[in-house]
Amino acid sequence: MRLDKFISKATELSRKEAKKVLHASEITVNDQVVKDGSLHVDELNDEVMWAGETLSVATGNRYILLYKPEGFECTLKPKEYPIVTELIAVPELTSLRIAGRLDVDTTGALILSDDGSWLHRVTSPKHQHEKVYELTLADPMDEAAQANAVEKIAQGILLEGDHEKTKPASLEFIDETHARLILTEGKYHQVKRMMAYFGNKVIELHRASIGGITLEGLDKGDSRFLTEDEVAQF
Repeated sequence: MRLDKFISKATELSRKEAKKVLHASEITVNDQVVKDGSLHVDELNDEVMWAGETLSVATGNRYILLYKPEGFECTLKPKEYPIVTELIAVPELTSLRIAGRLDVDTTGALILSDDGSWLHRVTSPKHQHEKVYELTLADPMDEAAQANAVEKIAQGILLEGDHEKTKPASLEFIDETHARLILTEGKYHQVKRMMAYFGNKVIELHRASIGGITLEGLDKGDSRFLTEDEVAQF
């Protein structure tokens, strides 16, 4: 790999900015100052350093868990709000894709990767990976309304605009306005539409886990790489 490309991939500097640090004699390769960006480097065996810090590039796929805060979009092109990848400090952000997007006002577990087939396994309903949501409703539901919702969601309901019922899901009420919903699919705005089916509105929504992977140890806006065991479970 060309040295200037290596620097760009490892630091998020543009190729133009990489050339500037090269010309400033800030880059060493195997302890030798190098200014020539066209120099070929072996990303596995050559030691490239910038201002005393060793640089490296990702040589395989990346699997990232992000605790998404409210106010961020799950898109690669910003519209009205900042995008979630701005919260992650890794190179080549544009190669990352999202497994199961969350709305701007929704918080919680978000998985990103550059492994497309793996992401499909995470989101595909046929693999039955559970997503746990915690929700707050605008209007209280009494015991009879709760029992009705629990029963119908367990059987599957036909949402407005859809041609097939939702997959059987598990709904558990904590109190009259708070509940936990476990889904194995991810239709468009599914949780909000499911509660609208019962004449209610979701005012707060949080995804607590995906396939058993929780946000334990993370604060809003934090991220971490998944472990090998976590990746393998999908």
